[in-house]
Amino acid sequence: MTAISLPPGPRLPRSVQGLLYLSGRRRMMRRSRRRYGPVFTLNLPVMGPSVFVADPVLARAVFAAGASVAGKAEPNLGALLGPGSVFSLDDDPHRRRRQLLSPLFHGKRMREYEALIEREYAREAATWPENTEFPILPSTIRIALNTILRAVFGADGEELAALRQLMPTLGDAGSRLATGGAIGFARGRSTRARFDARRAEYDALIEQLISRALADPGLPDRADILALLLRNHYEDGKAMSHSDMADELATLLTAGNETSANTMAWTLERLRRHPRALARLVDDLDAGNDEVLQQTIWEVQRVRPVIGTVSRQVKAPSVELGDWVIARGHRIIVSIALIHGDEAVYPDPEVFDPGRFAGGRPDPLSWLTYGGGNRRCLGSDFAETEMKIVLRCLLRDFELVPTTATGERMRDRGVAYMPGKGGRVALRRR
Repeated sequence: MTAISLPPGPRLPRSVQGLLYLSGRRRMMRRSRRRYGPVFTLNLPVMGPSVFVADPVLARAVFAAGASVAGKAEPNLGALLGPGSVFSLDDDPHRRRRQLLSPLFHGKRMREYEALIEREYAREAATWPENTEFPILPSTIRIALNTILRAVFGADGEELAALRQLMPTLGDAGSRLATGGAIGFARGRSTRARFDARRAEYDALIEQLISRALADPGLPDRADILALLLRNHYEDGKAMSHSDMADELATLLTAGNETSANTMAWTLERLRRHPRALARLVDDLDAGNDEVLQQTIWEVQRVRPVIGTVSRQVKAPSVELGDWVIARGHRIIVSIALIHGDEAVYPDPEVFDPGRFAGGRPDPLSWLTYGGGNRRCLGSDFAETEMKIVLRCLLRDFELVPTTATGERMRDRGVAYMPGKGGRVALRRR
């Protein structure tokens, strides 16, 4: 057997490393990268020795490994989203679920959601003040949440109104639990109790919506995701259980809302501080193009990744990773943020430059916003469509006033990174 050989890392006690990681994940990873190189080990409570990868070639090897070699990490968000979430599945059940869900987020389906996204933008934009600075993140959260709720359930009603109130509090409690719970630090019984209570409310609402949809004579013609899930079946003819639907819809609502809302806020935060990039983007949009808009979104996702890491867990007896041999049960964590900030991959990585993507799509080896391999984000096309429509409409209707203020810090919400001040903007109607 090959001898186990872990990369170097700090020798501090596990509890101390856990506290440092909890208090500043990005800071600890950057310091470890500088001291130990692009592959290093942190010893964290619950997770144990965890190998962090900041090398794109080795990251590709991690993503290319099959589920029997490097599968889903434990614990993960599935502990909050439920056993029926795609986050909780691995091997063949995971493959079958992705086959069932993938057609819901591609091609024609995305075009059907475009008018819906624009309506939600217009509804929110009507509330914005002019010539007064305000945080845009609450607005992008409402746009993203209302869009995904309508796309998922297809109609208004008492249950949807209740979900609009419920989902932000459920997501907030889940975010508070996610990081602290993952590394063994209690976030308080009150947070867990609040999360469990909100989740019970959510499950009851979803069951009501499923019952209403099944009784709807127009179900065969509906295009919302709930209707599609009720009509679709696995390759063996079996339908998804109602509890699995609730878990999967919770995954769509929370993951989809968090990432796209924060990326839109970060885009506006970055553009206000880079007036030349802003002017170039507006000129391109006014000419009827969206190439620069797409490049801008890619660059924002590179320099301000909302999700900083993705994880796998070694399932084989051992895995060779470059010069190292990782034992079964160890977690391998690919650092999106460190790879995106590697000057060997992206020259002048701290510089915001959408033009670096003018030559074509980002290299999937080194641009990892949506993860990689067989667990890459299913909703990436939906998120890209939503962000492009909202930003295009905003810059069509408003002038984004530049600022010389210092850039907002990245605030860690436990799962995602948000602008520290909510992405403050000042707008003038064009």
